[in-house]
Amino acid sequence: MKGPRELADPGVRWPRGEKKGMLMLQKLESMAVLPAKDLARARAFYQDTLGFEAEEMPGGDGVLYRTGGGTSFLLYETDNAGSAKNTQLSWLSEDLDAEVADLRGRGVVFAEYDFPGLKTENGIATTEGMRTAWFLDTEGNILAVSERTA
Repeated sequence: MKGPRELADPGVRWPRGEKKGMLMLQKLESMAVLPAKDLARARAFYQDTLGFEAEEMPGGDGVLYRTGGGTSFLLYETDNAGSAKNTQLSWLSEDLDAEVADLRGRGVVFAEYDFPGLKTENGIATTEGMRTAWFLDTEGNILAVSERTA
């Protein structure tokens, strides 16, 4: 059986000192996983409001959505949805104002925050090197769109 080095793209440079047979997570595509209490409702939001196209998972265990740069996110049904108090998925934009305007036109409501270290103005917070706007999906998951400023 061939190991990851033998299967890897010949252009991939492996770091020095790496142990033989060690997998290189840095080289793999990543996938976020989002919970949904009501998969049909969440699916309608991601498809109809945000404009994603769904890929069915084998066995009907969820829905996969592809995003830019080879990344994706999986939406699956569970009673634990909406319990996280942190950003669960974020997109990086080159024009945050245009993204926010487009999403508002689709009915997305952006969160307003005002606490030490973070204050939004018109739904957008500016921090060192970044501007970010947060919103909730239908399942209570916290989502964000950001733009680098530096």
